[in-house]
Amino acid sequence: MDQGTRDELIGRLTEAIRSVTTAHPLRVAIDGPPAAGKTTLADELAIVLRAQGRDVIRATIDDFLFPRAQRYRRGQYSAEGCYFDAHDHASLCRVVLDPLGPGGDRRFQHAVYDRGTDTRLSPPVTTAPADAILLFDGVFLLRPELLDRWDLRIFVSVPFEQTVERARNRNTALAGSTADAAEVERSWRNRYIPSQQLYLATARPTDHADIIVYNDELQRPTWEVRSPH
Repeated sequence: MDQGTRDELIGRLTEAIRSVTTAHPLRVAIDGPPAAGKTTLADELAIVLRAQGRDVIRATIDDFLFPRAQRYRRGQYSAEGCYFDAHDHASLCRVVLDPLGPGGDRRFQHAVYDRGTDTRLSPPVTTAPADAILLFDGVFLLRPELLDRWDLRIFVSVPFEQTVERARNRNTALAGSTADAAEVERSWRNRYIPSQQLYLATARPTDHADIIVYNDELQRPTWEVRSPH
C-alpha cells in the first residue's frame, strides 16, 4: 500500500498504464461505486497521458444504458434491476471493447444511448490508432461477462456512507437546492448501495483488480498496485 498526493497517484497510475504492452489499443477499466470519483480520476489520467503524446479515448458506462423502461422494469429502487437490467453490455462489447481488442478492426463508437433524451444513439464510427488508450469508467465493469475484455483493471474504493454524502453534495451543487436530497438518499439506500453489495458478493471485483485506489481522501489517496492478472 502506498499513500501520497493526488499528483503522485496520477503519476503512478500513468506509469502502470504505460507499462502494459498490447498489440491493440489498451483497454483500461476504472470501476467502483457511484460517486467514488471514477470519472474525475479517468479525466485526470487522460490529461496527463495526452500531454505525453498518447491518443486517449474517453468513454463511460452511462452512455451504454438501456432505455428507462427496461432499466426500471423491476421498479425505480430495485437493486437487482440496477445490477441486471441497467447496462447494455452486449452493445458495449460489440461497438467498443471487441473492436479495440485482440483481432479487432479498431473501428469503434463512443456511445449507444443518450440519457437526456432516453433514446438510442448511433454516433459516427471512429478508427483508433493501434497504440491508443481507452479509459472507460463506470459501475460493475469487473463483472464476469466483461472481465476478460480489459487489459488493465482499476477499482476505486470509497466507503458507501461517503458516497452518499458526495452524491448529496453533488446534487445540491447541480440543482442549487436541497429539494432532491431525500430522493438522492432513497436512491442510494435502496438501489445503488444494495446493488454494489450484490456486485461485491457475486463478482468479487476487488479480487480481479490490478490496482485499487482508496479514494476516501481525494488529496491524500492510498493505492495498491498488484501483479497484472
